[in-house]
Amino acid sequence: MNALCRLIFIFIALLAGMSQSAAADTTQLIASLKQGGYVLVFRHTATDDSQKDVYPFKFDDMNAQRQLSEKGRDTARQIGAAVKAFAIPIGDVFTSRLNRAVEAGRLISGREVQPVDALTDSSNASASGMANPAGANTKAGQAMRQLVDAPPKPGTNTVLVTHKTNFADAFGKDAGDVQEGEAFIYQLQGSYQAQSSYQAQGSGPATFAGRIKPADWTTQAGK
Repeated sequence: MNALCRLIFIFIALLAGMSQSAAADTTQLIASLKQGGYVLVFRHTATDDSQKDVYPFKFDDMNAQRQLSEKGRDTARQIGAAVKAFAIPIGDVFTSRLNRAVEAGRLISGREVQPVDALTDSSNASASGMANPAGANTKAGQAMRQLVDAPPKPGTNTVLVTHKTNFADAFGKDAGDVQEGEAFIYQLQGSYQAQSSYQAQGSGPATFAGRIKPADWTTQAGK
């Protein structure tokens, strides 16, 4: 085996090892959600590109805002089915006030949701804002971080559903690469109580625990 072939072989082996490590991390992270005490921050799933946000903040007018596509609905349902299959306890569900986030939140959680201003599209549904998230809206970022840092109800996880630009506002511009339907997972400070129940203490900011892509849920559920 010549030097080039050896280098290619080593590179492929490294990639395979990284992939296996990431899969193991995802498996462990999803399993950890069963104990509660986490905040799952989702970007809403795929939307219908043929629709435009004409008057997106007329929240009751479905014709004036972009909606989930059938693919987006299917993805949200699949995530929801995996959450149910893993017996992950869901407590409060907060979403953007735009219907695409409201619908995604209902399908993912199987629960009614609470639409709030803090998660509503901070780019004002601007195409340029969504394409180039700069994380420049400090006020919006702080409002979202307050929800992320709030302790979930005992024994449950909180679900938030928001938009691409809001991720960058709250977590920094590097978070602007979040995929549709992807979740950032944050863990609250906490401790185990009697009978193995978990109580979030809220003694500080939530810490980043990992990212779960839409396909990860269905891959793990199928094992």
